[in-house]
Amino acid sequence: MSDLTPQEIFEERIAEGLRKNPDEAKRINAVFQFKISGPDGGDWVVDLTVPEVREEVATDAQCTVTMRDKDFVDMVEGTLAPTQAFMTGKLGVDGDIGLAMKLQAIFNLQG
Repeated sequence: MSDLTPQEIFEERIAEGLRKNPDEAKRINAVFQFKISGPDGGDWVVDLTVPEVREEVATDAQCTVTMRDKDFVDMVEGTLAPTQAFMTGKLGVDGDIGLAMKLQAIFNLQG
């Protein structure tokens, strides 16, 4: 079991990946809202138009992802497949489903 928290994933790993790979992030060119519930939850924006990560609620998100904190960490760590998470209701998506399919690319940018 991972000791990572969603905050560490967003503010350290993904943010660092965006700094190291800004062209790849801008290629996706979208705003994602992540609503993570649970004791380690929160609201984060992954804005690939800039690119940057912010802890807030976006007004212009094209894709909103909803998950529990543990499920999110498991998905990022690779122990929960995104398709399985979606099919079992552990991953909720509102907005552009095509953008949701690009989530793995965001997680692969991790620093």
